[in-house]
Amino acid sequence: MKKILVTGALGQIGTELVMKLRDVYGDQNVVATDIRQVDNDVVNSGPFEVLDVTDADKMFEVAKKYEVDSIIHLAALLSATAEKNPLLAWNLNMGGLVNALEVARELKCQFFTPSSIGAFGPTTPKDNTPQDTIQRPTTMYGVNKVAGELLCDYYFYKFGVDTRGLRFPGLISYVAPPGGGTTDYAVEIYYKALQEGKYTSYIAKGTYMDMMYMPDALNAIIDLMEADASKLKHRNSFNVTAMSFDPEEIAAEIRKHIPSFELDYDVDPVRQSIAESWPNSIDATCAKEEWGFKAEYDLTKMTEDMLTKLREKLSV
Repeated sequence: MKKILVTGALGQIGTELVMKLRDVYGDQNVVATDIRQVDNDVVNSGPFEVLDVTDADKMFEVAKKYEVDSIIHLAALLSATAEKNPLLAWNLNMGGLVNALEVARELKCQFFTPSSIGAFGPTTPKDNTPQDTIQRPTTMYGVNKVAGELLCDYYFYKFGVDTRGLRFPGLISYVAPPGGGTTDYAVEIYYKALQEGKYTSYIAKGTYMDMMYMPDALNAIIDLMEADASKLKHRNSFNVTAMSFDPEEIAAEIRKHIPSFELDYDVDPVRQSIAESWPNSIDATCAKEEWGFKAEYDLTKMTEDMLTKLREKLSV
């Protein structure tokens, strides 16, 4: 990658990824785009364009203008938000993806888009979920992700587009606020622990989901994009994970730093049903073997860093 276009640059991943990419590749070599414009570092530290990813002509125009050689397509509605408006999710998630792939095909760009553990469903093996397994999701978001994986494979085999992707677990970050995902409780709990000393979880006790701290996710994107193409057997998309826990375990880790922290429950049936359709833990062996994936943060190390960074951010 030398000149990179990022869509959805003001979202949870994009907010941090753009700044990481600019550190690595240079401020002027990372073009951030989003449907809105705000006054923050992503907008102010390098090239920024307002872009609706459903506008194919504008996307091509921006990519051509900056002569990009790589596209990182992040713009999407996440799981819980997508269930509230499934038709909008289909039009945005799939329409935007097709447009981005077409631009990559026409301009011969390398291409990345994230998939998710949401691509799995209730009939997928729950524990140590394999790279290649049954994918029959029961959410619009999951349907989008499975279709997206297949579509990216199609563009690779049919047109030779260098497509790559990761099946992300829940992503935890202190920088950007949660964006409507089922795993957002694992971000919110840290905020509430510091601000109120207690948290009411919408995910039930004993519900395990895979998670990853954002620094590991950002490194994984860059490492995959820079990996030797000849060694990649799967491309779209690799299982990656760092940890799996339920609300009780994350609360216990927080109590090591805030002993009085309290956790109770008010389960949201929609998000709980989504969580129950996903794996308890996934197998990332293929990512490790094909391009050297390795996560640095476990629950203990992440919790310590999250609380330290949020104390500074929230001045508490």
